[in-house]
Amino acid sequence: MGKNICIIPARGGSKRIPKKNIKPFCGKPLIAYSIETALQSKLFDKVLVSTDSDEIADVAKDYGAEVQMRPKELADDYTGTWDVIEHVLKTLKEAGESYEYVCTVYATAPFLQTKYLKEGYEKLKNSDACRSFSVTSMPFPIQRTFKITKDERCQMFWPENYNKRSQDLEEAYQDAGQFYWEKIGCKSDDVFFGKDSIPIVLPRHLVQDIDTMEDFERAELMYKALYDTL
Repeated sequence: MGKNICIIPARGGSKRIPKKNIKPFCGKPLIAYSIETALQSKLFDKVLVSTDSDEIADVAKDYGAEVQMRPKELADDYTGTWDVIEHVLKTLKEAGESYEYVCTVYATAPFLQTKYLKEGYEKLKNSDACRSFSVTSMPFPIQRTFKITKDERCQMFWPENYNKRSQDLEEAYQDAGQFYWEKIGCKSDDVFFGKDSIPIVLPRHLVQDIDTMEDFERAELMYKALYDTL
């Protein structure tokens, strides 16, 4: 197995859900699920949380992760995930640590399962792709979607699909927001959701964005139903 690192970005300044990354979720801080699953997979030589928050750092250490404190310029609302990952890898390389594969895992992924992490790694390792990542199918055909206009009326994006049956339309997928494997140094001229990426398909009941309190509460209900902890 190549040398692998798991990086979990976890900024402290969540606006819509205060302290989201460490907010109690079904009995544990939310970030604990990502850390524990990454460690349980035994895929990684290092599981590291990148954060600007001492409070998040303490929780991360409690659950077995290493921590790298990031500079303030990488902790604002406009910093991209890849900027954080590059900073971690550059800092470690300067300290004499290099890796073959990096897996970014979001701190808000309580439904993450080791089998999908392993599938992503194995498929990537045995391919000429640069990346693999978690995806899930759209619950409704995107070809029949519409927008609400300025005068509060409806306008289809593709009116020619109005009379088509759902089963006759091509299935579409979306980013599941859980994990992103990359071969370090692999060059791609395409977007992330393109020809150099392998999709790892998750069932929809294991996928829930957590951006608002409504999302958070829905995710807890889903988790309790899934693991029978009601």
